[in-house]
Amino acid sequence: MQLPDRIEDLDQLEELMSRPSEALVQSLARAPGDILVLGVGGKMGPTLARMAKRAGPDRRVIGVARFSEPGLRARLEAQGIHCIEADLLAREALAALPDAPNVVFMAGRKFGSSGSEWLTWAMNAHVPALVAERYRNSRIVAFSTACVYPFADVRGPGAGEQVPPTPPPGEYANSCVARERLFQHFSHLHGTPGRLIRLSYAIDMRYGVLHDLAQKLVAHQPIDLAMGHANIIWQGEANDWALRALAHCDTPTSPLNLSGPAISIREAAEGLAERLGVEPVFTGRPADTAWLIDCRRAFELFGPQQVGLPRMLDWTADWVRRGMASLNKPTHFEARDGRY
Repeated sequence: MQLPDRIEDLDQLEELMSRPSEALVQSLARAPGDILVLGVGGKMGPTLARMAKRAGPDRRVIGVARFSEPGLRARLEAQGIHCIEADLLAREALAALPDAPNVVFMAGRKFGSSGSEWLTWAMNAHVPALVAERYRNSRIVAFSTACVYPFADVRGPGAGEQVPPTPPPGEYANSCVARERLFQHFSHLHGTPGRLIRLSYAIDMRYGVLHDLAQKLVAHQPIDLAMGHANIIWQGEANDWALRALAHCDTPTSPLNLSGPAISIREAAEGLAERLGVEPVFTGRPADTAWLIDCRRAFELFGPQQVGLPRMLDWTADWVRRGMASLNKPTHFEARDGRY
């Protein structure tokens, strides 16, 4: 993949994050038919849907969301995505959606969980049950999170897929375990093939662990090192690998960790600070544990990362230095109490 030294603007960023690999084109040939993206309006949904369309221009890609972001529906439709406005909590709306042999489930709720925990559980557990029943005859690749795992020793490889999903306290993390269990239940019941994508921190210039660190650095704010390590992956690769998982579904559905190797938060912050020409300020000490995952199975299926940490640091520092767009949604990667 030809990669630029810098990302000039939002158009180039979205083009890069939606650029399909030849491996994706070949993988999707083994998963023919329409692709239905449920929850297309989230952080990753628009570029994943666009990537799916670019990988198969003659294939229908359908994006479903409430489309609360102004202009998003029009932008997706201009890129060839067929858009349907629907509330997935409404049974009748879900029943009215078209059938599709390939479903990518991206709906869910994290931020704002504290204070309205009931809605978090409805979105993360009830909706998956409705979707799994409605699309029992499809392949379902469902986005999950590394937060289903307990904290792992930072000196080890991270939690592998065989580790039971028993997260630390927190309504969000526990609701995500429920999401997985509901997809597993209906997969066992109906023989639905699928994958549960345990994603850890996709990096977008407007969002993500590196963006959070860079924003703190330019604002001369201290960086808490208590959560001293994290797995990160370039969002374009996360999109690519998640779509390729449609050709690697299991019956019953099974988990797949998806991210890059663990990074040191201190070292990443120091790398950004050097590029930004600022002096970092740190607080706290790195804990012996973190939410870390072992991604060796994903590397076996999809190969090594093409976008490594140095390039992501270069891109992020340049983007933030120029005051480019931010989604203004901190990841709260440093939270150890499960409150979001």
